Amino acid sequence: MSSFTHMGYPSRVILGAGAIKRLAEEVSRLNKTRVMFCCTKSRVPQVEKIAGLLGDKTIGICSDAKIFVPMASVEEGRAMAAELKADCLVSFGGGTAVGLAKSIALEFDIPIIAIPTTYSGSETTHIQGIIHHDGVRRNNYDLKMLPSVLIYDPELAVALPKDTSIASGLNAIAHSVSSFLGRNANPVTDMFAERGIGEMAAALVKIAQDPANIDARAQAFLGSWLCGSTIISAGTTLHHKMVHVLGGGWDLPHGPTHGIMLPHSTAYVERVQPDPCRRISRALGNGEQDAPRALYGLLEACGVPRGLRDLGLDREVLTEATDRIMLDQYFCARPYERDEILARLEEAWRGRSPS
Repeated sequence: MSSFTHMGYPSRVILGAGAIKRLAEEVSRLNKTRVMFCCTKSRVPQVEKIAGLLGDKTIGICSDAKIFVPMASVEEGRAMAAELKADCLVSFGGGTAVGLAKSIALEFDIPIIAIPTTYSGSETTHIQGIIHHDGVRRNNYDLKMLPSVLIYDPELAVALPKDTSIASGLNAIAHSVSSFLGRNANPVTDMFAERGIGEMAAALVKIAQDPANIDARAQAFLGSWLCGSTIISAGTTLHHKMVHVLGGGWDLPHGPTHGIMLPHSTAYVERVQPDPCRRISRALGNGEQDAPRALYGLLEACGVPRGLRDLGLDREVLTEATDRIMLDQYFCARPYERDEILARLEEAWRGRSPS
């Protein structure tokens, strides 16, 4: 066996229908008495009900969470936490809410209890990017931002729209695919990645058929946690470069872009990484079928867009997108070949199964 280094991160994970009822118990276990909630404004009515579980330990709700975590929101949250003398944060929602909580904890070193309602997996990491006043996103890496407790209650996710749920789950699968194909793959992350892809893929097909399926929502949370647990080791790959260029350059939705590009970015490296690709295919329940086609089949089974043109992208921008992908190259086991990358983007734009 080859030598490897793996870093595991300690978070208490509670998963199951009705798990939210254990919030007060978890706050007491941390020996905290002044809890501030973090959420977006749209989540306030739900948070007010959940905050009632803590009685007088709830000292306030910061609803300033905004997508991409701008510094202005972080400053508001930190000021509120300081004024209220908060000794614990509870995030409720997706990556936007936990991002705000992480950014506050970075300043004050107080524990976070994360209550996710989406499947992106941000709650599993000690990483958080903040958009500073100069418009530049800067990533922070600090264990102060790693949530101490993760509460996954599938009953809280049923209200998440079907399309949003599937897009979020495909984002999670992208973490595990990149873990298999990334620079730092190892036996531990491979184990998490394979199980995570399998659980999430199965859950997404069920959710596509019945969004109110509680068991499927619980399975998706299990997949989310498993896939998210590979993020630290995974790093970024050609797949992420493609998605970041397309999403950032032409304002494409993040989750659906991940889903559409996964078959094509995987096809690009299949020849040089056959063993990891076989494991991806196996995780998707497709045996020896090639991984790119198995990923494409998942999109079909979920009934989601399979072409970039379905997201409103003009074909004329693909050449410029390819030029941007060639700059500041992320890790890839195969050298960046411009013509081949453009060909993959063409197939992704048309919504074709990878050739």
